Amino acid sequence: MTTPFDEETAVRSIGEHRYAATMAREWWVARGPNGGYLAAVVLRALTATVADGQRTPRSVTVHYLSPAGDGDVEIETRQERVGRSMTSCSARVTQDGRLVALALAAFSTPRAGLEFCDLVMPQVPGPDHYQSRAVPREAPPIAHRWDTRWAIGHPPVPGVPRGARAVAGGWIRLPEHRAVDALVAAAITDAWVPPTFSRIEEPVIVPTVDLTIHFRAELPHPGLAADDFVLARFRTTVAADGFLEEDGEVWAPDGTLLTQSRQLATVMPFKI
Repeated sequence: MTTPFDEETAVRSIGEHRYAATMAREWWVARGPNGGYLAAVVLRALTATVADGQRTPRSVTVHYLSPAGDGDVEIETRQERVGRSMTSCSARVTQDGRLVALALAAFSTPRAGLEFCDLVMPQVPGPDHYQSRAVPREAPPIAHRWDTRWAIGHPPVPGVPRGARAVAGGWIRLPEHRAVDALVAAAITDAWVPPTFSRIEEPVIVPTVDLTIHFRAELPHPGLAADDFVLARFRTTVAADGFLEEDGEVWAPDGTLLTQSRQLATVMPFKI
């Protein structure tokens, strides 16, 4: 069954390794479409280019050169190298002749080898313990595209003191209850309110410069129902020279690490 997310991230073939995608206004933030949303669109085009269900996304990095606007973008993809088990590929996103983003990705079959995970899922109550927070009137459209339950860090509520650390997160899912595959997981890595908002009160925006996503488990995760929440945690530890980093993790309810992410973002004053 096609969901709103599938329609909003759809790509159309317009030639060999060339795709068009319409930027959905539902995913708008301060200056254009959300970075995680655009990463999901690019990943869909790259998946179509690889065209091998045994080779799943392992890593994707997107550099955002300029914000996309309303209308279509063109995604030109290329398989840079196809090995025995891994395909390395790239994508170039343009709009009206203007370069919007560049991406590199690795797709691979599973490999036998060393396995361990020293990261531990945050210990918080389940999503039913929390209530949905009302979306502020001034919130961008993307705030309505996720069903969230804030469980980690200090929500940036006017008049409420901020925390000592820039950490934020909680339970999240699409309101249409679509399974969390690699595309949805990619979007989740940039879906939460920036964790720096849990620490500072200054009105700023933090446009993404680059976003890297590592896929650490089979997706969709076995046993994870389409209407299940996943737990996302994000933190920022350094802000300097007008830039900050954001590290993220997305977990299945059973404690399986699904993705890790890191992005660099600029810090800019918010102007109404």
